Amino acid sequence: MEKIPMTPSGFAALEAELKQLKSVERPAIIKAIAEAREHGDLSENAEYHSAREKQSFIEGRIKELEGVLSLADVIDPTKLSGAIKFGARVTLVDEDTDEEKTWQIVGEHEANIEKGLLNIKSPIARALIGKDEGDSVEVKTPGGQKSYEILSIEYS
Repeated sequence: MEKIPMTPSGFAALEAELKQLKSVERPAIIKAIAEAREHGDLSENAEYHSAREKQSFIEGRIKELEGVLSLADVIDPTKLSGAIKFGARVTLVDEDTDEEKTWQIVGEHEANIEKGLLNIKSPIARALIGKDEGDSVEVKTPGGQKSYEILSIEYS
């Protein structure tokens, strides 16, 4: 299997979610299923069916997280430098609108565009990899062609 690149904070967040699911969510849903069973006929028991559905989701997410964490290749960005690569925090300026944006290039399981965490497999991240400060980058996005200038690269 292919290793999954991940930052230490992304790895920790997934571990915390897994711990929450195993130690809090799973026991709670088992209790909810037991309580719903006590209400009688299971064929018409909406609470029971809802709890079983939630249990299925939780168990699926636990398996997914265990798989991702077992394949994680934790890369500490503080030990990196130079041209843009995984873990870089990049500040760009849109050459059309002069709008500045800062993104950190992270693994797909920790990406969150609203928090400035850019999936390494995204078109923008792929275009940035290997570039340096001052370079211009053309990116084909779903919204059309975009041009960015790289203002700064940090590894923190």
